[in-house]
Amino acid sequence: MRIKHTILLAVLFLCAGNLKAQKPENLLAAVGTPPNPKVQISWNRYNDHTAITEICKKLAAAHPNLVKLESMGKSFQGKELWVMTITDTKVGNADKKPAMYIDGNIHSNEIQGSEFALYTAWYLAEMYDAGNKAIQSLLAEKTFYIAPTINPDARDSFIHQANTAHSPRTGLIPIDNDRDGATNEDGFDDLDGDGNIVMMRRKSATGRYKVDPTDSRRMIMVGNDEKGEYELLGSEGIDNDGDGFVNEDGEGAYDPNRDWGWNWQPNYIQGGAYKYPFSIPENRAILDFVMKHPNIAAAQSYHNNGGMILRGPGALEDLDTYNAQDVRVYDALGKKGEEMLPGYKYLVVYKDLYSVFGGELDWFYGGRGIYTFSNELWTGYSMYNKADGEDSQTQIYTFDKDLLMKDAFVDWHPYKHPTYGDIEIGGFKKTYTRLHPGFLLESDAHRNMAFSIYHAYNTPKLNVGEIEVKEIGGGLTQVTAVVTNDRMIPTHSSQDVKNNIETPDIISLTGGNVVAGMIVNNRDMNFTTEQKMDPANIKVNNIAGNSFVTVRWLVKGGNRFTVNVSSKKGGVASKTN
Repeated sequence: MRIKHTILLAVLFLCAGNLKAQKPENLLAAVGTPPNPKVQISWNRYNDHTAITEICKKLAAAHPNLVKLESMGKSFQGKELWVMTITDTKVGNADKKPAMYIDGNIHSNEIQGSEFALYTAWYLAEMYDAGNKAIQSLLAEKTFYIAPTINPDARDSFIHQANTAHSPRTGLIPIDNDRDGATNEDGFDDLDGDGNIVMMRRKSATGRYKVDPTDSRRMIMVGNDEKGEYELLGSEGIDNDGDGFVNEDGEGAYDPNRDWGWNWQPNYIQGGAYKYPFSIPENRAILDFVMKHPNIAAAQSYHNNGGMILRGPGALEDLDTYNAQDVRVYDALGKKGEEMLPGYKYLVVYKDLYSVFGGELDWFYGGRGIYTFSNELWTGYSMYNKADGEDSQTQIYTFDKDLLMKDAFVDWHPYKHPTYGDIEIGGFKKTYTRLHPGFLLESDAHRNMAFSIYHAYNTPKLNVGEIEVKEIGGGLTQVTAVVTNDRMIPTHSSQDVKNNIETPDIISLTGGNVVAGMIVNNRDMNFTTEQKMDPANIKVNNIAGNSFVTVRWLVKGGNRFTVNVSSKKGGVASKTN
């Protein structure tokens, strides 16, 4: 008993010491990181929907003046589609500030997008409360709408069920993939019950593969003049429905990123398309949310993998949608992203990747005029911080050996297969090749978060600058105002202006009886365009990035005038002379 008592005291002493070490006076804050966050989160792991819900609720409870949590709707299986509104609620109305929308995990196996979105929400709230001036200024001016997962059903399936790194990509609406009248009857089978779906191999005199002599985990194809030792039998599984095929009818098989209402095509043209645009309930909920929030001026959808900063168009047929003025904005943002994200490349989907019809980023830009990127997270460059060999299969094995202590690989081991007989099972776990290893997860989340903040910072910032008041005789006063946009992104993208997506900006005057209102095209030459209807509220189609507009009114009476600016994507501004 004395020994047990001594051990217990020692444990309590150690625990007390550890607790003491977490007090602020015992910490030296690393730069750029919340020194003592209210919500403690480990960013070296992946969270299911229950854990994501808990994190979101904790952030909202810990930061009530910054974070509001609501549901955009429900998934096919009834899970809440959480979205956090993050802004300084003491300064202005969240819905009247220029906003950035961020989501992740549209594809079920691309799960780190949720962690990156969560990290962004956590970082904004914790750094604000830590007194960071840059974040405080940002949240005074901007709003963030952050939806960590927009495919929670399949996310949980990927996390809790045995899968490969590459599947499933879909949602969980049942689909009869092999058209035999049944759904989901022949998916993967975790033959040895270890929670991983890896590969099957069998010794064969006619096989075309052999064990790599430099690494016994790896299978390589033999040369034309060599004799092989093994044949590869595909992913772990059996023929559950007796149709002669293995794993051919698993869950889902539609692609949630082919369901959006811009340049949509049916499944026979665009594989993965579902019934019609926005036929998937999760996407429909996002549509409804975005339509209710016209202040969204920027967006980011986190995918994986390949280290890409992607913009549209998704298909050559949509090339004319992205006009030169908007491409200049995209290029400036994307090239800055390449600096902030080592190993990432700024690319155009249709030209540098493949054709996509009905993609999310094309709908956000084409349908709503929102400057949108899809970042493909994780790149082989991060393995050794060099471009050479970043796409090679060899590096995948060496990185696992050198830095992951071979934790990513299930060693080959024998199994008695009901159809194939004596086989071996082995290969990389589902959490490798597409997903970040734990020690690199927070680093890349931070860099991508910083890129999104840079994007959000450059949404419009409107100011009323000069107000000139001049008596011009006949009882009339001429009031001239200059309204500036001090950021890169215009109040209306060219796509927005071309298609009249959003209402014009309104610059209004109060303080007198307005008898005429006009846009000043050239102040020096006194060239103006009069707005004859409702002259007190001048409609402006766009206030370009890092530019200005000049407006003028003729007024009877008054000498104290207030100029108010209201823009759906540019926010509000006001000034009195």
